[in-house]
Amino acid sequence: MEKRVLIALGGNAIKKAGEKGTYEEQLRNVRVTCEQLVKIIEKGYQVVLTHGNGPQVGNLLIQQELGKGEVPPQPLDVLGAMTQGQIGYMIQRTLRNMLLERGIRREVVTIITQVEVERNDPEFKNPSKPIGPLYTLREAEKMKGRWIIKKVKPGEGKVYRRVVPSPNPIRIIEGEAIKRLVDSGVIVIASGGGGIPITFENGRYVGVEAVIDKDLAGEKLSEIVQADIFLILTDIDKVRLNFGKPDEKKLDKMTVEEAKKYYREGHFLPGSMGPKILACIRFLEWGGEKAIIASLEEALEALEGRAGTTITRS
Repeated sequence: MEKRVLIALGGNAIKKAGEKGTYEEQLRNVRVTCEQLVKIIEKGYQVVLTHGNGPQVGNLLIQQELGKGEVPPQPLDVLGAMTQGQIGYMIQRTLRNMLLERGIRREVVTIITQVEVERNDPEFKNPSKPIGPLYTLREAEKMKGRWIIKKVKPGEGKVYRRVVPSPNPIRIIEGEAIKRLVDSGVIVIASGGGGIPITFENGRYVGVEAVIDKDLAGEKLSEIVQADIFLILTDIDKVRLNFGKPDEKKLDKMTVEEAKKYYREGHFLPGSMGPKILACIRFLEWGGEKAIIASLEEALEALEGRAGTTITRS
């Protein structure tokens, strides 16, 4: 029986550090990503995909800020939907073409995905997720009426950013439809950028100004599709303890209990490895077979136990 793998693609799968984010750059990165995905599909794995969207939303925010005198700005949930369509289109077209080149006929579909969050989530009172460009103190003070602005870097100059809530994902609204598609053999791209955050209020769903962590939302998606393996692809080869310190140590394997211990001890930073480890813990406690964190370039090797960091229940 085919193993079902939920693959969470990091930002480097679409836009690498130092790039401007042109269409040509992003498409080139997507091609490299899809080459790795094709290798996994050819090995017989059943693949479900999710992805980040931070740089793309950031670029849209800049465009809106510069063009607000001519074009009305759109709310953050709408920007999330826009980037789901943008990135999903690039992946599904590129992946379908590569599969056709190899004589593999598979449907590849992007689902614009809504994810329910709770209005009483603590993040709505104390937002923590930085988005968009950096600002100087003078620029930040001009925006304090419209947005919540926090200092996100030490020193002076452009060290301020807009912050928005990053609430915990509760439920994927389109989950049943996604599961049916996956069960029928369709390669589904869903919950991009963590999904579009919505709340249920007064008998109806409404969009909210927030950003959901894509790995935590990806874990929810893995439960929906009943994945055997949760594979997080990022820009590092292995998880590390004491990251950046002289006694830094790479980990080949962890049990879920070891992962929880290291998480409590503060080895994994909140805005970086922390959510990834938490997502893996939740997946294994739900009943998943194993979770893996690895570099994009070693995706298949990681699935086969030859690269990355594997986390298991015992």
